[in-house]
Amino acid sequence: MIRFAWLSRSEEETERFGRALGAALVAPIWVGLAGPLGAGKTRFAAGVAQGLGYRGRVRSPTFVL
Repeated sequence: MIRFAWLSRSEEETERFGRALGAALVAPIWVGLAGPLGAGKTRFAAGVAQGLGYRGRVRSPTFVL
């Protein structure tokens, strides 16, 4: 397992990093996100999805519950 920590200074920076990571991912891969509410997990996941070519809306599973 590889653990990686990264500090973002804005929501846009978080999505930009997610897009770059998503574009670089090669299947099969598993990415887990952990953090408190409001940490930016959904924004990051939205960026990863965009990098993978997904154009739909990414929703927070926390707020769906």
